[in-house]
Formats: sequence, C-alpha cells, structure tokens
Amino acid sequence: MVEAEKLDGVVATKYWHTLKDGRVQCDVCPRFCKLHEGQRGLCFVRANRNGEIVLTTYGRSSGYCVDPIEKKPLNHFLPGTPVLSFGTAGCNLACKFCQNWDISKSREFDTLADAASPETIARAAHELGCRSVAYTYNDPVIFMEYAIDVAKACREHDIKSVAVTAGYITDEPRREFYQYMDAANVDLKAFTEEFYWKITGAHLQPVLDTLKHLKHETNVWFELTTLIIPGHNDSDKELNTMTEWVVENLGPDVPMHFTAFHPDWKMMNVPPTPPETLTRARRIAMENGVRYAYTGNVHDEDGGSTYCHQCGGRLIGRDWYVITEWNLDEHGRCRSCKTACAGVFEDKAGTWGAKRLPVRLENFAA
Repeated sequence: MVEAEKLDGVVATKYWHTLKDGRVQCDVCPRFCKLHEGQRGLCFVRANRNGEIVLTTYGRSSGYCVDPIEKKPLNHFLPGTPVLSFGTAGCNLACKFCQNWDISKSREFDTLADAASPETIARAAHELGCRSVAYTYNDPVIFMEYAIDVAKACREHDIKSVAVTAGYITDEPRREFYQYMDAANVDLKAFTEEFYWKITGAHLQPVLDTLKHLKHETNVWFELTTLIIPGHNDSDKELNTMTEWVVENLGPDVPMHFTAFHPDWKMMNVPPTPPETLTRARRIAMENGVRYAYTGNVHDEDGGSTYCHQCGGRLIGRDWYVITEWNLDEHGRCRSCKTACAGVFEDKAGTWGAKRLPVRLENFAA
C-alpha cells in the first residue's frame, strides 16, 4: 500500500485467500469471514477491497490514556509502572456482556478520534515515562498489523508491548503477533463451549490453543482474566474445571484474575457479581494449585495483593491500583524466605499509582 493510503487507515494484509466462488476469506481468526467485494468482517475493521483483505483502521485510535499497568490487569509485569493504552474500533467477538461496547461495537469511524504513526506512539510513551504500551479497549488481533508496527517502534526505545486480548486468533497469525508482544492479559471468558457460543458467538478451543502456545512456545509473560457473571460461569463445577485445567496445562505460576460483572450492553437483566462470589472463585483457584489468584473490580486489599506461595508472606500490597507494600528483593524473591515470585520485576516498584492521564498524540508528532 502506498503511504497516502496508510494515512487513510488502509493497509494490505496477508492472512487471507480467495475462494472458488470469488469471495475472499479472512484467516486471522477462527471466524473465517467470507466476504464479497466491499463487505467487512464481523470485526468491522477488516474488509474486502479490490479482491484482497485490508485493514481499514491503521494509525487510527479511539483515544490514548496513561494507566497503571495493574488496570490491564497485570500484577506481575513491572508493577506500579505507567502504560500508554490505546485501542481502535471493532471486535471479532460478540459478547453480550461487553463492557467496552461503545468502542468494540462501533460502526462509526468518528469513534477514531486520534491518529498516530507507530513512531509517534513510541515517542509519546518514552517522553511520558511509560515502561510499556498496551493494545487494549478492543482486541488487538484485529488490528495486528498496526500493533506489530507499534511494537517494533517501541523496541527502539526499550518500551514493552502488552496485548489485552480474548486470544481468538488462528495459528499462523498467532505466531507472528506474539513474536512482538512482551506481555498479555488473556480473557478466559468461561470454561464451557456453550457459554462461548451462546454468549460470545465464539468457541472455547481456539482460546485454549492460544494459552498453550503462549506458555510452551513463547517467552511472553501472561495472566488470565475471567469476568464472573452470576448464573452463567460462576458455578463451583466450572471454576474447578477451569482452574484445574490451568494448573495442568499452563502451570501454577500463571496469575488468574476473577473480576466483577456489572450489567451492560445486552445483559442488563443480570445482577452485579457479589464480592463473595469472587472470593469463592479465588479460593477454589488456590485450592487447585493456582499460586497467584486475584479479585478485581471490587475493593479487596487481600484479594488484590500478591503473596509468597512458600511462606505466605505479603510480597506486594495493593489498595486498588496503589502499591502499599513491596517485599521483593532485587532478584524478584521473597525477602523473608528467598522464594522466587513468578513475573517480570524491576529492582523496586513503580510509583505511578492509580492516576489516569488522557493524552493527545498530536502533541508528540515529529
């Protein structure tokens, strides 16, 4: 694609093929959208133009904001540091409970209020003192060409890349995408195929394949998040099955976050998650061998803090997104018993706290 087309947000992609009937199939995610000329995929941002699949939102964002890394949520990746976060429009899932629906379900390009080249994003992150950039709000797999270019630019400034994703991607794109990511938070939305199909319009197995790829074939640090929805994925049976699978297939050191649902989008009739449900999920996870289990979207200092799996001492105290204790040595080990804590840590905690700083990228353009 010529540079002028990039400025319009349109770039060529490579994960697609032409079908016998003349349609073009997108191969980025397991939806395999089959498109006639001019049609868009369910994600909205990938389209058939002139017989090929293009990305239509390259360089365009729904907004930029500096957040605490714990908000992603990542509790074991550079704790306390600021992360420059952004997303685009669209999504390749159709979650009825979507809590970013104004972005992920957008069909209006005026949602994309800010534009920036990969180099501008990297420069902004560097000048703002961010240790990482997060591709979030909607799923970065659908704008992977843009995310990868941003990640490449960030590496020039020693800035890490974080994917906040549902993990719904096919094998070849998955391998390329995660070559450029340093950390990920993957939504494991439930642990039944029925939930995935009826509530998200997707399938469970491709997500499990992504998790196993991350664990066994990459060096990406990743954590899991499950939004606990009353009456849909909160049974003891499902939580047991899920957490047992995680320990058996991913190991005990992958952190799990159990977060509170609030009524939104097309599930306004479902009540908010009681805090005690999150506490129960965390307890089940730990009983099944998960060493680092957390509660989220509720005020719970115990459930938000990190503990040594050997001696039980508090390693990182958290009050919402504020770090209140730091009991790791310079090697990421418990100061009391010298047991290593799994994660990516610096010598000391960052001091960003709970601040949220909206940013206009035009202020950082060259």
